[in-house]
Amino acid sequence: MASALVLTTEANCALAIGPYPRFRYDARGGGGVSAAADTPDDDWQALRFDPATLTIPALSARTTRFLGLPLPPGLRITITPQRLEGRWQPSSGRVALMFEARFQLRVAERPVAPELQVATRLSTEEARGRRHQVRGAPLNGEGLGVLVGLATVPATGEGWLDRFLQLPDEALAVLRCRLQAPEAAVQGLRVSSGDDAAGWKA
Repeated sequence: MASALVLTTEANCALAIGPYPRFRYDARGGGGVSAAADTPDDDWQALRFDPATLTIPALSARTTRFLGLPLPPGLRITITPQRLEGRWQPSSGRVALMFEARFQLRVAERPVAPELQVATRLSTEEARGRRHQVRGAPLNGEGLGVLVGLATVPATGEGWLDRFLQLPDEALAVLRCRLQAPEAAVQGLRVSSGDDAAGWKA
């Protein structure tokens, strides 16, 4: 039985949807703990995070900038994880996770549009789609890496939102994160947001 691992999300992340430029996203403060799981084979370790204990910071004026400006005050996009599981290879630092979540646009904490349901494969490999092409980075010696993924976001049925976002369309996620043993996470090992140890900047 493999030991538990702690995932923490970092600064210098990015999100994009449809034809719009990337949002620069500071995901610090998010993460969760993977329960111990059987190893699929001798070289890979299974990862399975309980969605109820996962935390992903909302996109807001505090965490997100678009075209160099923070999001307007009172506007938030909350992220509710539904699934995060997959595997990692300690010898190479490669990670592959299936991620599913609901995104909810809120103004003054009130929902103003239907939730967006997103499912994607997040990995340290390359993601290539119709609009986006980006390469992740395997975990380094401190457990820091970059996960990337593409997803097709379906239409919501809400006319104005589907027209504004041109749904259905492609979405991009770039997540700078750290995966480490619980004791290392407690020690508070950090790199500064300007230290691109994984070789990528938003």
